[in-house]
Amino acid sequence: MDHFLNPPQPEELDLQNVIYEKKDGIATITINRPEVYNCLNFQTLKEMTRVFEIASWDDEIGVVVLTGAGDKAFCTGADMKEQNNEILERPRNYWKWMGQFIDAHKKLLEIGKPTIARLNGITVGGGNEFNMNCDLAIMADHGYIRQVGNSHGSVAAGGATQWLPIMVGDRRAREILWLNEEISPQKALDWGLVNQVVPYEQLDEAVNTLAKKLLNKLPECMRYTKEQTNFWKKMPLDLTVGHARDWLTVHTANYETHEAMRAFSQKRMPDYKMLRERMSSGESYEHLWGAPSLDCPECGAKDIPEYFKHCGVCGSPLDK
Repeated sequence: MDHFLNPPQPEELDLQNVIYEKKDGIATITINRPEVYNCLNFQTLKEMTRVFEIASWDDEIGVVVLTGAGDKAFCTGADMKEQNNEILERPRNYWKWMGQFIDAHKKLLEIGKPTIARLNGITVGGGNEFNMNCDLAIMADHGYIRQVGNSHGSVAAGGATQWLPIMVGDRRAREILWLNEEISPQKALDWGLVNQVVPYEQLDEAVNTLAKKLLNKLPECMRYTKEQTNFWKKMPLDLTVGHARDWLTVHTANYETHEAMRAFSQKRMPDYKMLRERMSSGESYEHLWGAPSLDCPECGAKDIPEYFKHCGVCGSPLDK
């Protein structure tokens, strides 16, 4: 049984998607799904939540480093395959997934020790939210940072809408969140999204150097300084993320999300023009086959989508 007086050691853990390592006072937590750019499925979030808590208990650990496996991606946010297969047709399941996402963030935010994001590659969506959750960040110069919610059927309200205005300023935050364009390493450095940018070959050295500087500080003073400097991060997140969880769950049932997520899985852009034409023409925008507003005059079936020409139960033509 896990206990704060005897926290499990890395070799005692049965982890599938996360690697947890300890060395010389530094814990390194690696999202280990490089074949899918270290994206976050439910299992990965559960494992991250657990190791964040274990690291918080372990007095042998003074600094926590969060990174991704390989050299292509730090983390690219939600696992879109899981979202398409297990959530899109049952939107209520998004509430469950988002709950675990929030739990992981809270465990990291309240870990009580300085944290460093080791950005080993592209950092997208929820991945950037985990980057911003960390106290400091060092980025390899071949990656980029990007928020994609407005292009892919979501809203980046799991940390990005709350923290970007604080970190980069209001106008820059709107640019990142609204345009969904890539932020180069140099721009990320200039705007304050990261503390350092180094060649990939120097990333480990730079992270280790920073971690050692943090280890040479008083642990209790560091913990309380972190708590104080986290005030502006915790306040907007706590006030908004529960609301966002519910709204995003409801919005997952919307045709807008359906089109965007299907487009992603089909490796195409969403048909933005079609969606806007539907809205401007007064057609149903919220439902794939129109609002469930028709009744069958033959069999009495109700709530048939308005674009249907025949009853889906008995096949009779529908009067409109």
